[in-house]
Amino acid sequence: MLFTSFSFQPYIQTALADKGFVHPTEVQEKLIPIISEGKSLIGQSQTGSGKTHTFLLPLFDKVQPEKNEVQVVICAPSRELASQIYQEAKQLASFSETEIRVMNFVGGTDKKRQVDRIANQQPQVVIGTPGRILDMINEQALQIHTAFAFVVDEADMALDMGFLPEVDQIAAKFSEDIQFLVFSATIPEKLRPFLKKYMQNPVIEEIASKTVISDSIDNWLISTKGKNINHLVYQLLTVGHPYLAIVFANTKQRVNEIANYLKEQDLKVATIHGDISPRERKRVMKQVQNMEFQYVVATDLAARGIDIEGVSHVINAEIPDDLDFFIHRVGRTGRNQLSG
Repeated sequence: MLFTSFSFQPYIQTALADKGFVHPTEVQEKLIPIISEGKSLIGQSQTGSGKTHTFLLPLFDKVQPEKNEVQVVICAPSRELASQIYQEAKQLASFSETEIRVMNFVGGTDKKRQVDRIANQQPQVVIGTPGRILDMINEQALQIHTAFAFVVDEADMALDMGFLPEVDQIAAKFSEDIQFLVFSATIPEKLRPFLKKYMQNPVIEEIASKTVISDSIDNWLISTKGKNINHLVYQLLTVGHPYLAIVFANTKQRVNEIANYLKEQDLKVATIHGDISPRERKRVMKQVQNMEFQYVVATDLAARGIDIEGVSHVINAEIPDDLDFFIHRVGRTGRNQLSG
C-alpha cells in the first residue's frame, strides 16, 4: 500500500514526499482510516511503529487553517516526546499554503512569553506535557474547548510518571463529542478507569509487536544467586570496556542505588528517571550524546521517547514485568547493523 492511497490534502502528500515516506507502516495502514472517520480509539502499539504520523496525518487533514481556534490537543508525558511530536507536526504544517499554527507547551520554557503570544491568536494544534498545558488553561490563556480531537500519547508512561490527574483535568474541558485517541504500549489496570470515564465504545486495536531482538545482539544470561547485584553490574561494566552502556532497573529507587554504588567505585555515571527535572534530563542527555558519560543507569522512561546513539551494551539489573519493555530495553543497542 502507498501513502497516496489515503485521500489526504495535497500539502500533506508533499510533506510525506519530503520525508521520503512512501509506504505506511502496519499501524498507519490499520489506524489512519479509523481516525479519518472521526472515531475514538485506543491503539496499543510499540514505540517506533510510526505511531506519531498515525494520528498527525489524519488530524492535520481535518484542521481548518482559517479558524482562529484550537482544533487538536496532543498530550505527551515527557518533554522529549512532546518535542519529537512537535518537530513532526511543524514539518507537516510548513507545507500548508495557509499557515497552521502549531505550539509546544512544555515545562522549562518561558510561560509568560507563551501566554502573551497566544493572547490574540490561539494555536490550531496544541502539543505539550500535561502539566504545562493545564497551566496555560488555568491561566485562561489557552482555550481548548473548541478542539475536535484529543490525543494522549504513551498513556501508560503518563500513568507511571504520575501525570494522569493532569490529563484527566484537561480531558474534562472538552465537549462530549470530542474524538479521543489514546496510544499506549501497555494498558495497565490502573489506566482503565480513566479510559472508561471518557471513552464510550472506542475502537480498540492492538497491533502485535513484530519486534524481535535483532540478530546483531548477543544475549547473555548471568546467574545472580548469592551475588551482590550492584557489584556484578560494576564488574560487567568494567570488564568489557563498553563504548556506551545503559543499565536498566525497574524503579527510580533501584536506579539511584545502582548509580550511587557505581559512583562510589569512581565510575562517571548519568542517571535518567522520572524524578529528575526535565531541564536536568535535557542537560544529562546532551552530555551523554557528547560522550561525557560512558555509563547510564535508567528506568524504562529512558527506553521510550529518548534516543541515545551508539549504545554498545545493555544490562538488565532487573527483568521488567512486561516483556515488551525488555524488547525496548535491549533494542537500545544493536542498531543500524552494529553489534550489541
